[in-house]
Amino acid sequence: MIDTYLLQQIIKSLPYVPTEEQYGALQAITGFLLSRENDSLLLLKGYAGTGKTSLLGAVVKTLTGLKQKTLLLAPTGRAAKVFSEYSGEKAYTIHRKIYRQKSFGMDSGFSLTDNLHKDTLFLVDEASMIANQSQGNHFFGTGCLLDDLIHFVYSGENCRLLLLGDDAQLPPVQQIESPALNRDLLQGYGLHVIQVSLTQVVRQTEGSGILFNATRIREALRRNQIHLFPKLHLAGFPDLKPIPGGELIEEISSAYSRDGIDETMVICRSNKRANSYNQGIRNRILYREEELSSGDLLMVAKNNYFWTADCKEMDFIANGEIVRVQRVRRQTEFYGFRFCEALVYFPDHEVELEVKVILDTLQSDSPALSGEQADTLFHSILEDYAYETTKAGKMKKLKADPYYNAVQVKYAYAVTCHKAQGGQWKNVFLDIGYVTEEMLGEDFYRWLYTAFTRATRRLYLVNLPDEFLDT
Repeated sequence: MIDTYLLQQIIKSLPYVPTEEQYGALQAITGFLLSRENDSLLLLKGYAGTGKTSLLGAVVKTLTGLKQKTLLLAPTGRAAKVFSEYSGEKAYTIHRKIYRQKSFGMDSGFSLTDNLHKDTLFLVDEASMIANQSQGNHFFGTGCLLDDLIHFVYSGENCRLLLLGDDAQLPPVQQIESPALNRDLLQGYGLHVIQVSLTQVVRQTEGSGILFNATRIREALRRNQIHLFPKLHLAGFPDLKPIPGGELIEEISSAYSRDGIDETMVICRSNKRANSYNQGIRNRILYREEELSSGDLLMVAKNNYFWTADCKEMDFIANGEIVRVQRVRRQTEFYGFRFCEALVYFPDHEVELEVKVILDTLQSDSPALSGEQADTLFHSILEDYAYETTKAGKMKKLKADPYYNAVQVKYAYAVTCHKAQGGQWKNVFLDIGYVTEEMLGEDFYRWLYTAFTRATRRLYLVNLPDEFLDT
């Protein structure tokens, strides 16, 4: 069923005249919105530059104007902020909305909360990042985010789900595909799944070298032409700039001055390479001599549930969250590790928190504390509570210990592509690194596509190998 009035209202909210493909997508979306079938789900897939975000923004604006209930969600705080910016409405992380914290003790964690919403459309952006593979850690619900999300939404009265994503992007870590973008898998929940796919890059973005080459990379994926070096066409595109290593410091400094550190990101292929970039940027551009200084950008390296106990805006500090250091004090050394107290600001949530930070992860090549280091810290702190006569008593003390709960962080001037996923920056410096033909394949092409599409204004290609140039 298509309601002409609703369709025209959505079209009026678009900043451009829709293409034929987009018009067909809007018809399908309108039909879904007006359907009385409660167990239906709309899966909207679209490649970079196809206008999917603009379409969804127009849908949200129209529904809000018609007083229809919507709730916007995304897998990460950064992705939620981007969703809010283009939709004009507040977006939240999935975890914040569907889980509630259990009581502290041996059974701490987050359980699935009750969906008290009625007649509400849940819209989820960056659905390619939603995992559905339990690692044996059921700290959040069942440990399978997609299962929990669908159970939560459809347990509400007349509530339905719209998933938005790009299936050419990287899938969740340790998964070979994005389960939330798999129609067959979604139908396995007993849902009627309506799938809409956008593949045509819209005319307004045809002058973008970023999108031109992202489209080339995605087409190679679609045709399974992934065992040859991708050929990047750079000539005539002002938003693409290859730079040799000798010009890197000057170009990053210029981007910082022009658009700010918050709008500039270096993307690499490994934690070791990101660590090298972070050290260089702090030493040669920011001239920071202290290990941690006011103004430093940090990325959280592991979920932390301790420091947000009294925070209404955040339920936990998420792995991948970017924070800005406001103040550093009281550096100490205990148990063979180094700590400090820091006041940090979370720009994606507009929240400040006083936390204890463990400094040992800052300059290590590992993504967080190694298993051996974590065990050492655990047992060292546990010895302080030897006076407790029961294991439960010891664990209760441990879970309330600020050193055991210190936030693990890395510098956030350069990150891996998985950490960057869901975020966007005006300036992205992409270090593809050393690549042989044996390293090519689907994983590499998805990595390259995802990295390209993190840049909104200019993409700098650092030491681009000659094999990648379309001459």
